[in-house]
Amino acid sequence: MEWIKLIGILIIVLGFVLKFDTLATVILAGLATALVSGLSINDFLTTLGEAYSNQRLVSLFFLALPMIGLAESYGLKQEAIRLIGKLKGLTTGWLYSLYMLIRLVAGLFSIRLGGHPQFVRPLIYPMGEAAAKLTKSNGLSDEEVEVIKARAAANENFGNFFGQNTFLGSAGVLLIVGTLTELGFKGTPAQIAQASMPVAVISLIVVVIYNLTLDVKLKHQAKKEDKR
Repeated sequence: MEWIKLIGILIIVLGFVLKFDTLATVILAGLATALVSGLSINDFLTTLGEAYSNQRLVSLFFLALPMIGLAESYGLKQEAIRLIGKLKGLTTGWLYSLYMLIRLVAGLFSIRLGGHPQFVRPLIYPMGEAAAKLTKSNGLSDEEVEVIKARAAANENFGNFFGQNTFLGSAGVLLIVGTLTELGFKGTPAQIAQASMPVAVISLIVVVIYNLTLDVKLKHQAKKEDKR
């Protein structure tokens, strides 16, 4: 009955599929695994507390939120919009593609740009929206604003996901090497990083095309509205 100890994985999968609260799902999965493995609730809570204490540095990102709020209140967003206004001809698609390239290069050198709350929300998205307003001088619909906002977040995810393993010292690369070693396969961090390079380049090409389709849609919609 050793397989019953995998019940935690089943709970996590079901929780994510049914869109339950992520934190509650993970804790419930851990509790179920502990109980079927013979651990008492007290032991489970002790292990959970020690894990949280050891990883408490993860919560430091909360400190960035008030700092970003202060920066926005003092005109960070307005300055980003003003900058885009000076760059004639720069579209939303090309702006996001440039950010994707920067994100991949940053991943290659293991440079953290801050992610969604510290960089995308206060800078990249407002600049993308400002560039779109230059394309559609008669204004953006609510749906178009949401699409532009989603594309900004998507480019951050794409750049982070495909760029992080191009650095041979990243946690993902070391995890892959460790897993391969345990399974009896030979592999070095440099080999994994090298194999990730073509994937990063392909992802850049695909995402650029994906971004430029947004420009095409905005221009097409602008022409339709001008004819009315």
